[in-house]
Amino acid sequence: MLYADTVESETLVHKPSFVVGMLLIFTALFTLFDLTESLFGHLMRPVIGEPSEAGFLGSLSVGFLVGLLLTINVVAIGFVRFRIQVLIVWAELFILFMAFFYGFDLNFEFIRSKIWFMVSQGLVTTLYVSALSITLAAMVAIVGAVAKLSSNGFAYAIASFYTSFFRGLPLLMQVYLIYLGLPQLGYVIDAIPAGILALTLCYGAYMTEIFRAGIQSIPKGQWEASRSLGFGFGLTMKRIILPQAFPLIIPPTGNQFIAMLKDSSLVSIIGVWELMFLARTLGSKDYRHLEMLVTAALIYWAMSICLELIQSKIERHFRTKSH
Repeated sequence: MLYADTVESETLVHKPSFVVGMLLIFTALFTLFDLTESLFGHLMRPVIGEPSEAGFLGSLSVGFLVGLLLTINVVAIGFVRFRIQVLIVWAELFILFMAFFYGFDLNFEFIRSKIWFMVSQGLVTTLYVSALSITLAAMVAIVGAVAKLSSNGFAYAIASFYTSFFRGLPLLMQVYLIYLGLPQLGYVIDAIPAGILALTLCYGAYMTEIFRAGIQSIPKGQWEASRSLGFGFGLTMKRIILPQAFPLIIPPTGNQFIAMLKDSSLVSIIGVWELMFLARTLGSKDYRHLEMLVTAALIYWAMSICLELIQSKIERHFRTKSH
């Protein structure tokens, strides 16, 4: 089905009517952009001058030129293989992305002087907090999932109350409640443990539902067969249920880890020296907020890409193992 859709899309791209349609749409779009105070219009001022001076025909000519280049680009890419298409488009979008930030006149020397400290201190702290939190959250999730599938009303009530409460509160509020609220009860907790505890409890509640759905997807006959063989609950979960449930659990769990990696920036409000905290602190000293925020954004993006690649490999491993 996927191959058929790809072939159909390639044929559509090379149809004359489709090519003319793309050219007209791109021309109209960029002509409109050039006539307004948009970023595109601002970048094209050195070429055609102000819209009042260049006139509509000047903007139309620039719009047609840009539209023609984009149309040629789309049609030409359609002749290569799918993976090459993706790589080309990613490279083009990345170049445009960097050109967009280059237009802000960033101080790259300032970025070079701070980036190593952001990586060695902020990146390491972010990964440490996120990795420990996701590990603890997975443990909490397994216990919570088993409790929610249990016929014991007490266990089910505790697990359902836990998931309802921690999924119902914003993560930022949970960080404040743990870091600022517990000292009022006589339990003083440092910033990093408070952040890890908040992330663990919050994401543990979400992952409880993921694990519950994964375990529940295994037919009841598997449980009954294991009991007939004399397997206990722990051995059944370890040898029979979880190996079959993991291919369903891994994808959403990987997504949760990527989300946690970004949400770990919330612990910066309580003074944890993670990536977001350093971006704000280093940028405020020299009034170079944008340089540090852009750098932190690119680091977060790079980490997310690495995690996506790792997740895809793990998914392929379990998919191959299950077949």
